[in-house]
Amino acid sequence: MKLYDYPKSSASYRVRIALNVKGLTYQSHCVSLIDGDQRSDGYTALNPSGLVPTLVDNGQTLTQSLAIIEYLEEVYPSPSLLPATYAARAKCRALALDIACDIHPLNNLRVLKHLTGPMGHSDDDKLDWYLHWLRVGLGAVEKKVESTQTAFCCDDIPTLADICLVPQLFNARRFNLDLAPYPTLIKIEQRCLALPAFELAHPDNV
Repeated sequence: MKLYDYPKSSASYRVRIALNVKGLTYQSHCVSLIDGDQRSDGYTALNPSGLVPTLVDNGQTLTQSLAIIEYLEEVYPSPSLLPATYAARAKCRALALDIACDIHPLNNLRVLKHLTGPMGHSDDDKLDWYLHWLRVGLGAVEKKVESTQTAFCCDDIPTLADICLVPQLFNARRFNLDLAPYPTLIKIEQRCLALPAFELAHPDNV
């Protein structure tokens, strides 16, 4: 199993956590987003989107972090990354999508570069954009989980929702977002980071 990723990529971070939770061994190949490796002919031949991560497993080349994690869930089902009931699974997936589809793409590196490049916005404008969408998105996620009775977002063990949450909060700190308005999310994050699977996937540890 080979994982083409970049340490600070949120999407890559998610997949590393999932692989670790499931106890799967993989070879990591760094694709430097800063150096433009993702646009090289060699990498786009593997992943035409020019994005990370890409997972190669048993001859299959897989892209898009949530699709990769769903694949891992189906092929390597234990331990599960989803709650037991259909309704709980739907809510868990919704939280994951709140982060992976409604927050992360707006703050992705290529979007930020387009803002300050072809569109001519300043770095201050870029930061305002980044923080605005973080506040909108994390505020909604906080409201969804603030009354939860479980240790993590959807269960008493980490699930897909937690796997998406932790990398997003890592990025929020990189841009100095005030996280005080999200106390439930911070408590969940702290519980996650105390687990080896999350700790080993942290960008500082890969």
